Amino acid sequence: MKSEINYKYPSVEDLRNRAKCKIPKFAFEYLDGGCNDDVNLKKNTDRIRDIELKPNYLVKYKKPNLKTTLFGHEYDAPFGISPVGLQGLMWPKSPQILAKAAFEHNIPFILSTVTTASIEDIAEITEGRAWFQLYHPAEESVTKDILKRAETAGCPVLVILADVPSFGYRPRDIRNGLSMPPKMTLTNIVNAMKRPHWSLQTLINGQPSFEILKPYMPKNLNLNQLAKFMDATFSGRLDEEKIKRIRDMWKGKLVLKGAESVHDVEKAYQLGLDGVIVSNHGGRQVDVGQATIDSLKTIAPLYKDKITIMMDSGIRGGADVARVMASGADFSFMGRTFMYGVSALGKHGGDHTISMLKKQLTQIMEQLSCGKIADFQDKLITHKP
Repeated sequence: MKSEINYKYPSVEDLRNRAKCKIPKFAFEYLDGGCNDDVNLKKNTDRIRDIELKPNYLVKYKKPNLKTTLFGHEYDAPFGISPVGLQGLMWPKSPQILAKAAFEHNIPFILSTVTTASIEDIAEITEGRAWFQLYHPAEESVTKDILKRAETAGCPVLVILADVPSFGYRPRDIRNGLSMPPKMTLTNIVNAMKRPHWSLQTLINGQPSFEILKPYMPKNLNLNQLAKFMDATFSGRLDEEKIKRIRDMWKGKLVLKGAESVHDVEKAYQLGLDGVIVSNHGGRQVDVGQATIDSLKTIAPLYKDKITIMMDSGIRGGADVARVMASGADFSFMGRTFMYGVSALGKHGGDHTISMLKKQLTQIMEQLSCGKIADFQDKLITHKP
């Protein structure tokens, strides 16, 4: 396919700055912020960028190949799009935009239970190749129905969350009255009026809502009732019994997201899961833990040949993907990076961001003389303590 890069925005930071100018403050702060004091939000990326790789120039070298096989499917790059909640709040139709770009570029797109597009809509866009991430309904009947919908839609991979036993304490969202739809306080109305393009697109496309959950929601909920519905509907803490039931119900590939300890990865392995995503929810859940890259460095050597090891949280560009792959990951995912892209550039944001990341990663491979993604692990510089 023809890749489209807008060279006014050649970096993720450029996209972030543009997004900040394009969308209301309450939407940007929901996207950009972490929890508590943002310690892990910052540490995730900083620790990734402590990693150094060694270039070798005087070698025979052919063109780099970004293709990576994951769960029997050969993708065109070693990165995919993480699940993100409330996507349509940040930019209208953003899950559809990103799903379409992911399908056309042949990379995985993970749909969140609490985003603003339905399983069926995304399945149609991706011809049944989108992954699905399940929040944990308190009622088993709702779980069964959602999983049936995902199976019918052809989703090849189900992702279950370990890192949301409670919702993160996010001061910005508390101040902004962030919910779905957001509480339109005077401050939020003023912020929306300052972003006329976002306001017009939201008016044209309609108010975003939890499309996947609509069949299970009473009609005409007000904001207070919606909050109570969400609290009553989801039981966030995952345990072995829940995983066993889901494993019995789901015949496709099953992945645990939020694994940060050897203990949890071992449990996933014993319970017959196919993969784990080492993640701390992008620094949005807990501020006192370690950076995801440090968790990966502990987990990967022990489980590399037993279970598929993936990672998200803190990855912001092609060079970061290279560092993560060199540290033992089989694959990587990004959430904010792609949302910055679509918030900045609308319908062109998905294609631009994927094309930019591919170009960045290709340049790194050429510099390091990596012919394939697996070669990154041979370039890792290990400093003696």
